[in-house]
Amino acid sequence: MLYPIFDYLDRVLDIPGTGVFRYISFRAGMAAVFSLIITITFGQNIIAWIRKKQIGETVRDLGLDGQTQKKGTPTMGGLMMIAAILIPTLLFANLNNVYILLLLITTVWLGAIGFLDDYIKVFRKNKEGLAGRFKIVGQVGIGIIVGATLYYNDDVVIREFSTPVSIEEGVVETPSFQDVKALKTTIPFLKNNELDYERLLGFLGESMVPVLYILVAIFIITAVSNGANITDGIDGLAAGTSAIIGLAIAIFAYLSGNAIFSQYLNIMYIPNSGELVIFASAFIGACIGFLWYNAYPAQVFMGDTGSLMLGGVIAVLALTLRKELLIPIMCGIFVIENVSVMLQVSYFKYTRKKYGEGRRIFLMSPLHHHYQKKGIPEAKIVTRFWIVGILLAVISLATLKLR
Repeated sequence: MLYPIFDYLDRVLDIPGTGVFRYISFRAGMAAVFSLIITITFGQNIIAWIRKKQIGETVRDLGLDGQTQKKGTPTMGGLMMIAAILIPTLLFANLNNVYILLLLITTVWLGAIGFLDDYIKVFRKNKEGLAGRFKIVGQVGIGIIVGATLYYNDDVVIREFSTPVSIEEGVVETPSFQDVKALKTTIPFLKNNELDYERLLGFLGESMVPVLYILVAIFIITAVSNGANITDGIDGLAAGTSAIIGLAIAIFAYLSGNAIFSQYLNIMYIPNSGELVIFASAFIGACIGFLWYNAYPAQVFMGDTGSLMLGGVIAVLALTLRKELLIPIMCGIFVIENVSVMLQVSYFKYTRKKYGEGRRIFLMSPLHHHYQKKGIPEAKIVTRFWIVGILLAVISLATLKLR
C-alpha cells in the first residue's frame, strides 16, 4: 500500500528521501521490524483475548512428561503470525507483483483451513478436528492455483543474458537479455544445475506438461504443509525451524532477484523475485516474534492455524524461486518428522499382519516424541533440532557456489 505512494512521491514530486522505498533492503528491514512489533507488542493482548474466549488446547494423554501442564494453554496463536505476515507485506511490498499476490493468497487460504480445524477442535469439542480429506482438498486447491499461475502467468519468467553482467568503474553494464517463459528449476550439487520440466516431461505430450507441473506443485505444498503441522508438537520447534528456513529462503530470494549476484553465483536470475525478500522478512519476524511467547514453557500454541500456513508458505516460496528440489535438505526437519511417522505406521501395520502384533521402530512418532520418551528435556530437544536445521540451511546455501 505504501509502495505506490512513495513511488509517486519520488518520481513525480521528487521529494528528497522518498526514494529509499525503492530499495528492497530498506523495505525488508521495515517489514521484519513491523512484524516483530505486531507479535511482541500486541501478542500479550491477543493471548488475553484468546483466554477470554476460553480457546484452550485440549491435550491427549500420550504419557509424556510435562504434558498435563499444557492443558488449557491458549491455542490459535497462528492468527497472531498471520497478522504479522500480512500487515507488513501489504504495507511494504509491491502488490502488483505476482509472487507476492500468490503468497498472500497462500497465507490466507491455508490459515483459514487451519483455523477451521482448530475451531472444530475447540468450540465443537471434536478432538479429531477437520476431517483429513477436507484438509487435503484445501491443500490441493491452493496447489492448483499456485501451479497454474506459475505455469501460465506471463510475468513468471527467467532472464537469460547473452553475456555476463559486469561492472566497469562503478557503472553496471547490462548486456542484451531475453525474458524466457521456461519451466526450469535448480538441481542441487550438480554443475550446470538446471532441470527443465518441459524437456523432462515433453515426451508425454505438450498438453500433459502443465498438468504434471501442477501435480508437482500440489505434492510439494501438501507435503511441506503437513510436515510443518507434524513438527508442531513441542514448544518452539515449528516456529524456530520455520524462521531458520525462512532466512535461507530470504537469501535465495535476494540473490535470485539481483542480476549481478545471480550471474556471479551461477544461479537463475528471476525478474521481480527480489520482492519476495520483503515477504520472507515479515515471515521471519512473525516466527521470531511468536517464539517470544511460544518458547518453552509456551504461553500460546499456534495450532493448525499457524502450522499448516507455515509449511505451505515455505513450499510456495521454494517453488517461486525454482528451489523446490532443495526442500528435502532445506526443510530436512519437516521431512524427518514426516518420514518418522510414515515408517512407524508402515512398520506397525506390516508386523501386525506378519507376526500378529504390531511392533514399533521408535518409542513414539513423530521423532521429537521419541526423544521425549527417552527422557530428554523438551527444551534440549528443540535446541538440538534447531542446530540441525541451521546446518541443513547452511548446506542448502552452500550449493550457491557449486558451478
